[in-house]
Amino acid sequence: MKLHPIEAGNFKLDGGAMFGVVPKSLWSRTNPSDNNNMIDIAARCLLIEEGDKLILIDNGLGDKQSEKFFKHYYRWGDHSLDKSLQEKGFHRDDITDVFLTHLHFDHCGGSIQWNKDRTGYEPAFKNAKFWTNEEHWDWALQPNAREKASFLKENLIPMEESGQLNFLDRNEKGSNFYDYFNFGVLFVDGHTDKQMIPHISYQGKTIVFMADLLPTAGHVPLPYVMGYDTRPLLTLAEKRAFLDKAAEEGFYLFLEHDAHNEIITLKHTEKGVRHDKTYTFNEVFNS
Repeated sequence: MKLHPIEAGNFKLDGGAMFGVVPKSLWSRTNPSDNNNMIDIAARCLLIEEGDKLILIDNGLGDKQSEKFFKHYYRWGDHSLDKSLQEKGFHRDDITDVFLTHLHFDHCGGSIQWNKDRTGYEPAFKNAKFWTNEEHWDWALQPNAREKASFLKENLIPMEESGQLNFLDRNEKGSNFYDYFNFGVLFVDGHTDKQMIPHISYQGKTIVFMADLLPTAGHVPLPYVMGYDTRPLLTLAEKRAFLDKAAEEGFYLFLEHDAHNEIITLKHTEKGVRHDKTYTFNEVFNS
């Protein structure tokens, strides 16, 4: 197995929305905002070489949305999915599997692109299987009012129509995700229903792809929960259980949305679990 961080692009989100009830005077210490109250956000994905498989975890916003849509998200920097894949020696056509932690547009938007004449949509990874789970898929197709703007039909329906959509079965332990992907999956429901958090054993360490269970290093304290979460009290419980285990077992947390911290570790303190050290991927793992 070999892992590669893939930078799919940077954007900005409202700091207040990202930290919920936590005052700006507190969250701005770790995530400073601009004059519009927007904070830096990454779309950092993970590429896994495993035997004859090339597995991409999440794929960012994509580029098919309108200029009006992207104006809300203040894209910045020069990262892109294709450029990052090319730097690692790959092309999107090489991808065999796209594992989607959940189906919010900033995690799965790159799955679908315009077709050649821009009359419709097509899969952006023509040789890949798209993986989600059936419960989350149903949740996304019939969205609640809070999440309706995050579950975009142009990301979902073409995926289904392509015949490339596959469901992981969480009820058959070890049956068709660990055996297939060679990593474990934690299901969490606070942010959205049945979000999937991959746990990967790599070079003697456990690296966890945090998705939206822990968006940035600034979200480590328990009350620091996004306003986007559908069940914030459940997020608190899920975070508490995960953070305790991560600190005890020395997990390396791969942060999808933190534009300035790639990997962090945690430690127990008198105030609870806190951020310990920050690393780049190459500082932790042999390339």
